[in-house]
Amino acid sequence: MANEMIDTTTLDGKRLYYSFLAGAQRIFDHQGLLNKINVFPVRDADTGTNLASTMRSIVDTFIPTDNLSVTANALADAALVGARGNSGIIFAQFLYGFSTEIKDEDVIDVSKFSQAVETGVHYSYEAISNPVEGTMITVIREWAEDINTLKDKINDFNQLIIRSYDRAKQALLDTPKKLEVLAKSNVVDAGAKGFVYFLEGMIDFFKHGELKKILGSRNVIKVQSVDEVHNFEDMNYRYCTEAMVVGDNINRELLRSKIEHMGDSIVLAGSAKKMRIHIHTDTPEKLFARLSDFGNITFQKVDDMEMQMKIAIEKKHSIALLTDSTSDLPQEFIEKHQIHVVPLSVHFGDTYYLDRVTLKPDRFYSLLEQSETYPSTAQPAFKDFSNKYNYLSTHYDSIIGIHLSEALSGTCSNSRKAAKTIGNLTKKKISVVDSKRLSSGLSLILARAAEALENGMQHDELVKNIEAWSRKTDMLVSVKTMKYLVRSGRVNKMKGALGKLLNVKPIVIVNDEGKTELTGKPLSEKASMKMVLKMVDSKLKDRELWGYAISHARNLKTAQWYAEQMKQRTGMEPLFISDASPVLGVNVGAGVVALSLMYR
Repeated sequence: MANEMIDTTTLDGKRLYYSFLAGAQRIFDHQGLLNKINVFPVRDADTGTNLASTMRSIVDTFIPTDNLSVTANALADAALVGARGNSGIIFAQFLYGFSTEIKDEDVIDVSKFSQAVETGVHYSYEAISNPVEGTMITVIREWAEDINTLKDKINDFNQLIIRSYDRAKQALLDTPKKLEVLAKSNVVDAGAKGFVYFLEGMIDFFKHGELKKILGSRNVIKVQSVDEVHNFEDMNYRYCTEAMVVGDNINRELLRSKIEHMGDSIVLAGSAKKMRIHIHTDTPEKLFARLSDFGNITFQKVDDMEMQMKIAIEKKHSIALLTDSTSDLPQEFIEKHQIHVVPLSVHFGDTYYLDRVTLKPDRFYSLLEQSETYPSTAQPAFKDFSNKYNYLSTHYDSIIGIHLSEALSGTCSNSRKAAKTIGNLTKKKISVVDSKRLSSGLSLILARAAEALENGMQHDELVKNIEAWSRKTDMLVSVKTMKYLVRSGRVNKMKGALGKLLNVKPIVIVNDEGKTELTGKPLSEKASMKMVLKMVDSKLKDRELWGYAISHARNLKTAQWYAEQMKQRTGMEPLFISDASPVLGVNVGAGVVALSLMYR
């Protein structure tokens, strides 16, 4: 596309889209640096990842058209759906405001562009509960003001973007003068710098229009390495929480008033029919309960900023361990060993929750008893994993994902696909292992992997050992009733009816293929527990125990009984006794206890 062949006094849909592609590429190129200088509002080192995710949603979901109005609306919608983090949602809201100003125009001139940009700034400020100057919103506003001044002197888009860039760049350099935390850390605002990078990419397009190079932004993500920023202040709230609420007539200010006491850094972007919410809070589960009053929650995300800060500043290892929420690892263990978790989801009809994040075990079992609709579960999507791997790639040399049995869920498959994609893009080594276990069995494998990392084991050797440890892990599950096994489809209705008739409480085991099997026909919970121990005695005859762990679903008494019996036999305390994941509860119900053993 040669500039002399087109009218540079107007902007059409394709030129807008390709300029966005070029801007996105600049953010992809520098996302690692943006993560490292991220100090406001919380030093959680993910601004680059969040902006890159927002941009990728734009470039991956839209095919450009000549019509500017169609393109602008599509870009805004894609950004709103894919936006992540404070900066990403502010940028999405800016685009939403920009698009509302462009009604049915096929093309616009410089004057109309200035008006649309001004509207975008207004919408962005409106979305933020407490706008802070010295951030991305300041740079966007000052850039827009310069556009407004230049529109009367310049009628060429190429020159307009190039000339206005100087004002944006100066506004970026001034951010430490307006925000003390930036000055103390000797950095500029990460979100603001991301926007300036975006403008640089647009300038490249308007100057050169090299479509072949720009189209590569669909497939290229580069990560630059820079020195980390080390000093940080305490944060007010722990969890960066986001949601998409879809409803008929969402009242923005009413919604804001209902959640503003629950946290800070609140941004409400979008329209009365589709609202994107960003907030830092300590109680994401309570937040989502409140948001459900305003419509259907179609998207949820909760990031642990405290963990992110520690990864950025006090990272324990160069290798990241990633798992899913079915592992039943205690939160203290996760934090101590800096293990990253991608949650599955639990669905009660049209309402869904993030396992262990927006749905805690106690709340789940209460809902299980009350709900007329039996819940279902869903594995994390490809994008959930790709976002996580993309983020981890900016902080670690390599990553190992360890997940619940592939025979029981598509979680491992989605993780593997995302790992391959992000590994190819970032050139980081990412391995994904099917543990062929779940619950406390998966926890034991992760615990041993964490111990091996502490002792200096390297990536390839660790992957090989994880696969071996899986084969050395047994998982025995006692249940109070077959009702939930039947309702979840784990046992067919005929067997379930017979089991109910006979009051059978079989033992559930996970075989070496990662599949569940029923064994034994005990007629009481006590008989089932004794059968589990008889199986344990048989397994320990000729094998040395490395450790054991117990998960339970509202059955702490039985879990503790197992622990006492195991201590008598082995002299060892359990690695942990923990609440079972709601995902396990969906499939086997309340009362279940999972005893897992790993041998040396």
